[in-house]
Amino acid sequence: MGSTSVLLLLLLTVVPAVFAVTYRVGDVSGWTSGIDYTTWVTGKTFRVGDTLEFKYGPSHSVSVVNKAGFDACDSSGATQSFSGGDTKINLTRVGTIHFICPTPGHCLGGMKLAVPVLAAAPSPATPSPTSSPKSPPLAPRSPRKPKTPSPPASPPANGSPSESPAPSPSSLSSTTPSPSNAAFKGVMVSYGMMAFTMLLMFVAMS
Repeated sequence: MGSTSVLLLLLLTVVPAVFAVTYRVGDVSGWTSGIDYTTWVTGKTFRVGDTLEFKYGPSHSVSVVNKAGFDACDSSGATQSFSGGDTKINLTRVGTIHFICPTPGHCLGGMKLAVPVLAAAPSPATPSPTSSPKSPPLAPRSPRKPKTPSPPASPPANGSPSESPAPSPSSLSSTTPSPSNAAFKGVMVSYGMMAFTMLLMFVAMS
């Protein structure tokens, strides 16, 4: 967040500097007598933030006056006065700013300048980030088809009875006598035969 604020401040500082223009009054001739400054202004666009640079010799100077002082070449009501041979004046307000050379006779000889100042140029709009394309809506799912019940098993053809399942080993064991039962029966038969034999011997002895 802090670095973003610093970058924004730098941008606001640099943008006016990039678009600001410094105009040298009179071009190569500078601020001197014998120049038509009305023609020099024609075709130029001055905006707030631009700079006027006056280059002149020691016999000249620069005074900022109002419209009445400009028309009458009167510097007595000047709001600003400069000398030194190289004066840079920043344009800080919208409207027409009037300059004259206060040296007697110079303003009447043409050393006067009226500069119309427009508002500062708007900064270029920052392009907004392109939004990612929206994904297409999902297609609705098709309803599931109900399962088709399987057909019932068809009855046997020609009325033939269906085969019965083979008997399991457990059912067979219930009908077959176990070996233990057979042995028990054999023992009982032997005891019966012995008893019958003893009975016959008893009858014969008596």
